[in-house]
Amino acid sequence: MPGEPLARVRARLPGLHAEPHDEAADAAALERLGHWLRARMSPLVALDPPDGLLLEAAGASHLFGGEVRMLEALLARLEKAGLSARAALADTAGAAHALARFGPAPTLVVPPHAHPEALAPLPAAALRLPAEEAAGLARLGIATIADLLALPRASLGRRFGLDLLRRLDQALGRAGEPLAFLPHPEPLAATLRLAEPVSHAEALHALIDRLVPLLCQKLAQGGQGARRLDLLFQRLDGSIAAVRAGTAAPSREVAHLSRLLHLLVEGVDPGFGIEAATLACPLAAPLAPAQPGSERAAGMAEAVDRLAARLGDGAVFRLAPRAAAFPEASVARAPPLAPVSGGWPAHLPRPTRLLEPPERVEAIAMLPDRPPALFVWRGRRHRVRGADGPERMHGEWWKSAAEEGSVRDYFLVEDETGARFWLFRRGDGEDPATGDFSWHLHGLFGG
Repeated sequence: MPGEPLARVRARLPGLHAEPHDEAADAAALERLGHWLRARMSPLVALDPPDGLLLEAAGASHLFGGEVRMLEALLARLEKAGLSARAALADTAGAAHALARFGPAPTLVVPPHAHPEALAPLPAAALRLPAEEAAGLARLGIATIADLLALPRASLGRRFGLDLLRRLDQALGRAGEPLAFLPHPEPLAATLRLAEPVSHAEALHALIDRLVPLLCQKLAQGGQGARRLDLLFQRLDGSIAAVRAGTAAPSREVAHLSRLLHLLVEGVDPGFGIEAATLACPLAAPLAPAQPGSERAAGMAEAVDRLAARLGDGAVFRLAPRAAAFPEASVARAPPLAPVSGGWPAHLPRPTRLLEPPERVEAIAMLPDRPPALFVWRGRRHRVRGADGPERMHGEWWKSAAEEGSVRDYFLVEDETGARFWLFRRGDGEDPATGDFSWHLHGLFGG
């Protein structure tokens, strides 16, 4: 138990491992946890040392589907991080503190204006009183907050001091309690306000040349690189003209970021004139100092960024393999610089070009497992000279009822001209429930 002498505990548990309590480390960890929750649960988080946090739920609970679900999501996040916790939601910080530590359940939501009744059965120590004062109340037979409320207020103040009354009033909502919320990090942004509004394109490009070095300096101080940039032009009529640029890899190269924004600013309408400009970085990532030999990777990232700026967001990507039963679902889009691993089995031949969707062909073949002897595709007859297969693929029954029990038999065939094709037959050739036995051309080899 807390406060028990270590020697007495070791007498009962000889193998006990003990570590000295580091209050400073605990306080630092609590503050880190507060910043972590501030980014995920509520923008207003205050420390409640030594082991608690106070979150302002007003305006945030609806994002989780209500107050009860917010507390459940909060405890689930903490449990996933390896922390056990209790949580309570009430009208006052004092009531939430008391109910989280002494309440009857791990999660408790008190209806509005019902916190006095919820606090009444809790011990007097729940009011955040010093240990000596709580022990003094217990010796006098004042065990619960209900016992305190039954006593005359004037006698409580004379006998136990104003601190007890202050804590009681704060818990009941009779007195205010200022909270010191954790500060938000300074936004990564640079702003320029103009003495005279501008409206010509050269001035907008000049603003970019002044803003980008200011933002890159802030990024360098934090060891970060920009992944997304927002350039905001404030017009005289109060409206905003916005331009967004993204980077394939973190960057704080002034020349590169300036080129991206110069490409995008050409379509900005200045209206009656622009009086201020802000360059913000809403998304950044750690960026270590450049190492020798990294110029090639940086050059590739810059080339991708320029292509994306010209072609549009999402127009530049690479194809990555994805685990799927059928070939048309086994390729997915991936960020252009994302690492790609895996793929189709190396011992199985695959076409250089897939047709999407597969094209129906007329074929002549012996069932159940013989390749086609002849097929007609786009009006042309192809007599098969050689074939390899079948390679059987089964549908992903867990995705849809249409794929449950479906079968494809794939064949690699070569016609008399040497052209090679990848065809499949729906069904196993015996049971009609596995497919209608129709033939389809799915891929081409070498063209």
